[in-house]
Amino acid sequence: MIDSDRFGVCVSVPLVLEYESVAKRHAPLLTLGLADIDAVIDYVCRVASHHRIHYLWRPVLRDPNDDMVLELAVAAHASAIVTFNVSDFTGADRFGVSVLRPAEFLRQIGEII
Repeated sequence: MIDSDRFGVCVSVPLVLEYESVAKRHAPLLTLGLADIDAVIDYVCRVASHHRIHYLWRPVLRDPNDDMVLELAVAAHASAIVTFNVSDFTGADRFGVSVLRPAEFLRQIGEII
């Protein structure tokens, strides 16, 4: 669904590098080859909107990698961050960004009931 017009996906260079690092570290658990991971990341980069981060507010959240996601959301004027780690984003609301679990998001866009 990430290439539909129902919502936008945003990336930054640091976030893509983090996705790549984590995916390749866990490749055996994902049963994907490195070429498959590269193909998925290339696809995400092709369909996502790209944003440069010109300012940093770190630290705001407990995890610096989560701060990177919040900075991207603010720079992209995103209305929400969709994550299973909702509790890790306590404080994101100060920047006008809501934090939703995937099921909540899918309900909001009418994909599930």
